[in-house]
Amino acid sequence: MDGPGPGAAHRPQALLLNFLGSQVLDADLPPLPSSTLLDVLADLGVAEAAGRATLQRMVQRGLLARGQVGRTAEYSLTPRIEAVLRRADRRVSSPTPFEHPPGEWTLLSYSVPETQRVLRHRVRGALAWAGFGGLRDGLWIAPGTVDVAAVLGDRGLAEATGLADAFGARPLPGTDVDGMVRRAWDVPAVRAAHLRFTETWGGPPPVAGSMAQLTLLGADWLDLLQADPGLPAQNLGPDWPAAASAATYRRARTALEPAARAALERSLRATGRVA
Repeated sequence: MDGPGPGAAHRPQALLLNFLGSQVLDADLPPLPSSTLLDVLADLGVAEAAGRATLQRMVQRGLLARGQVGRTAEYSLTPRIEAVLRRADRRVSSPTPFEHPPGEWTLLSYSVPETQRVLRHRVRGALAWAGFGGLRDGLWIAPGTVDVAAVLGDRGLAEATGLADAFGARPLPGTDVDGMVRRAWDVPAVRAAHLRFTETWGGPPPVAGSMAQLTLLGADWLDLLQADPGLPAQNLGPDWPAAASAATYRRARTALEPAARAALERSLRATGRVA
């Protein structure tokens, strides 16, 4: 293959997590042979060696359980990864992933000592993932109501909860909410992310293989959900593209799911995992 593969924008583990979340979780399937997982990654441009190394790391991290049937390795979901995937699915599958109650915000102030730079970096990463933007030094804001203790706990940062104070907030009259949003987030970059998504998935899928198509759709969608935590459209102009992105995702997922499900069943039949 010349040049980067279609999944090059995503790490192999992120691609596998999206495959497992969209096509394996709660599907009542037997353990998956390594060939099925490696074939999906190959269709996304991931080399076999990188795919095998990713599977090994996921086993070491307790995300997958590895078994052996003859000379074939097989993998199943662990309770840990099932919990991770179900948490992600609450927003991934939401019919209104970019909407929050009007005027509802979460404010958070935290202070991590200079001597704990690694912890500070991890806290900042967890807050960004949860939709927070930096409003001022030490003050973060997110649309809607965010369970900060759960966010930090999910990332193994329970020790940081005592360093952070979070409040539900509503802007007072005279507050420049439009300006606040633009200070806390790179609004042009968020808009560009939406337009890339609708351009990519508004037409034919950019990759062959139905399982790979649905996997890449999920990975691109999750990236967009991280880029836009649900910025209020009323403060961003009448042409804000979030609603168009959500509609594009729903159409693409509905169109791709049946073929991906059939392809996965064929793959398992070919390896004798299902009758």
